[in-house]
Amino acid sequence: MAVGVFDLFSVGIGPSSSHTVGPMRAAAVFAEELKASGDLGQVASLRVDLYGSLAATGHGHGTMTAILLGLEGYHPEQILPEEVEERLAGIAATGTLQLAGAVPLPYGVADMVLRPLTILPRHTNGLTFTVSDAGGNVLHQATFFSVGGGFIVREGEETAAQQELDASKEELPLPFRTAAELLAWCQAKGLSIGEIMLVNEEASRTEQEIRDGLLHIHAVMETCVETSLKREGLLPGGLKVRRRAPGWHARLMKEDKDRDPKYWQEWVNLVALAVNEENASGGRVVTAPTNGAAGIIPAVLHYALHFAPGMDKATQEDRDDVVVKFLLTAGAIGVLYKEQASISGAEVGCQGEVGSASSMAAAGLAEVMGGTPAQVENAAEIAMEHNLGLTCDPIGGLVQVPCIERNAIAAAKAINAAKMALWGDGSHRVSLDEVIITMRETGKDMSSKYKETAMGGLAVNVVEC
Repeated sequence: MAVGVFDLFSVGIGPSSSHTVGPMRAAAVFAEELKASGDLGQVASLRVDLYGSLAATGHGHGTMTAILLGLEGYHPEQILPEEVEERLAGIAATGTLQLAGAVPLPYGVADMVLRPLTILPRHTNGLTFTVSDAGGNVLHQATFFSVGGGFIVREGEETAAQQELDASKEELPLPFRTAAELLAWCQAKGLSIGEIMLVNEEASRTEQEIRDGLLHIHAVMETCVETSLKREGLLPGGLKVRRRAPGWHARLMKEDKDRDPKYWQEWVNLVALAVNEENASGGRVVTAPTNGAAGIIPAVLHYALHFAPGMDKATQEDRDDVVVKFLLTAGAIGVLYKEQASISGAEVGCQGEVGSASSMAAAGLAEVMGGTPAQVENAAEIAMEHNLGLTCDPIGGLVQVPCIERNAIAAAKAINAAKMALWGDGSHRVSLDEVIITMRETGKDMSSKYKETAMGGLAVNVVEC
């Protein structure tokens, strides 16, 4: 199917969409196929090979444990954090995996084969599953690629998948691949960018289903913040990074009891930090469009709901309208990045994750603040233009430093980009399409050291302990 808003905003667990959500999803698909084949009862051994970035930074990203859960049949959008802890504790205690939820098999994290220096042709995030019978005969084998944002592609099916995707796009009422095409539809139909996205979403869902789904996504974002604010102490993983969100929240509640506009940036920072601290804890988050960049859109949406002009007198229905319009617009911009470039840090660096999210958030904010389609496109362009070249170099392979603070900084960039665009008339020298192509080409030229491999940047220049 064509990429839609519910592909870009999906519920999963932390800390990484490409290294946690995608691998879990691939493992679950493999387990389901094995069960459907009728060969599950004959399985005597399992082999999992991880390649490239998945092998290089998988331990810090929770890749291996996510795969174990997927092999047991769990999907990232359904499993709850408490279930994660329970099952991983059970596997660790017994050394036994319940393959497809039915067949006990001695297997654990230490049994996975890591190949960090082997990059498969399709993508650096590759993984292969192989199961054999007692005689060593291969019963089922499959290779998947986790291409960012929780999306997975199966080896050997890339052409068929692309053909299916192209066909589904043709069925959309107002298909677009570029910002130029999107703006042309806006002009021809007299609709906003968010309204164009809504028309396309209605090809597969009713308007009420879309509205309810987006409000649910926002509710998960808010619950994520609330959960994070109740946690104290250090983040897991060994870097001894202190959780800041609870303390910051306590201070804000004392200093800003009446939501004084002068504190807008402190609240935006708080929301971004809270979401990403919860993500780093393996909590339940919304990929927006990735886990590593999950705090930006909730933070900017928080600004839209609490600090945008007129929101102090808004009804709940008004607020819900803002949420829906914001996410539809952000989703439309996210489609452009998926179509023309990448949202995978392992493929193009953090410009593809934080940069895309900042661009999407800027567009969403500009739209709900009354921007024209040209101004919205300009806001998205400004935000990405000033994230170009951003590297992905998390220390220890953990989605903590610099990832958590980077979300807060990018959220502020998105707000400023929207305000700059709204002070203009929509005309500007550099188009969003040109910036997206530049991001893609920059990612291609970027050394692999700076693309989620833990071999460059802060990952090697900062002592972990």
